[in-house]
Amino acid sequence: MANPYPFPISFPASMSTLRKLISSHASCESSSTPISLNMTSKFSYHYFFQTIITTMRILFIRILMMKRRKKPAPRLLLKEGPLSTTQFLLMILDPVVTDPFHLMGTWCQMNNHGNHDHPASPFEMAHGRTFWGLAAQQPKFGSLFNEAMEADSQLLARAVIDECEGIFEGLNSLVDVGGGTGTMAKAIAKAFPNIHCTVFDQPHVVANLQGTHNLDFVGGDMFEKIPPANAISLKWILHDWSDEESVKILKKSREAILSKNEGGKKVIILDINVSADNKKMDKKSIETQLMWDMLMMVDLNGKERSEVEWEKLFLTAGFSHNKITHTLGLRSLIEVYP
Repeated sequence: MANPYPFPISFPASMSTLRKLISSHASCESSSTPISLNMTSKFSYHYFFQTIITTMRILFIRILMMKRRKKPAPRLLLKEGPLSTTQFLLMILDPVVTDPFHLMGTWCQMNNHGNHDHPASPFEMAHGRTFWGLAAQQPKFGSLFNEAMEADSQLLARAVIDECEGIFEGLNSLVDVGGGTGTMAKAIAKAFPNIHCTVFDQPHVVANLQGTHNLDFVGGDMFEKIPPANAISLKWILHDWSDEESVKILKKSREAILSKNEGGKKVIILDINVSADNKKMDKKSIETQLMWDMLMMVDLNGKERSEVEWEKLFLTAGFSHNKITHTLGLRSLIEVYP
């Protein structure tokens, strides 16, 4: 298909390049060819629809995972199935998530013209509040988001426990920060009865949820204090936040593990690690990761990060070293030590 835009459509090897490309062409002053807001919106739509397509690729990868375990792959798309990913896809396609792309051109221009009072993201511009604020105030969307994260955690938990069980050795306690309704923590608590798991999330998320003998739910603010434990789990959390906010979360996580005297001490991160090395990851997978970076920028003011960017965050937050394992498809397992 011919390129409909007066500038090249390609997939850069880093998020910073992608962001600069969007911003530069959103501003008429920074482009040799005047770009209208409508054209900028089309440009953002091009990337957004690629995000939808690549989300389906994620489902396809999961289907392959299930085939290796000799499970009927089509069950992943059945709404009532025990490992259904339907809610995850429905959340990505919900108008609450897609509408902000209509304002991406305007938002980029406000940013380029030095307007420091503009909303932090196109999502905030479209809805008048942050993603998390809307999820808290609109129960329907909040429930859809929680169900989407539950669907994602069901499959990811199985992969982590089956293929990365060594990361739980020597742990007596674990706090799953932003753990929602506890899908990931429940799977860990069941597989490793000796580990006491705590699901830590906003009070309205964990209200009225019941724990077990080695699982409990605690409400609070991760920017203020995280409950102490041998290990802190951050599954798909840090990509929702800016570098400054992520450093704050990591510092609170470090304080939480250092306050425990017994057992191992580490932060376990399950997140995207964008690779610029094509030998480690194929082009389509890198494109998919970049599409998620676009989605984070539009809806959450967050970002996906490369290995260099991750290491910078860890050092800034006071950690000494880390280990990155590429075993979870588009996402990586990152162990960070104080």
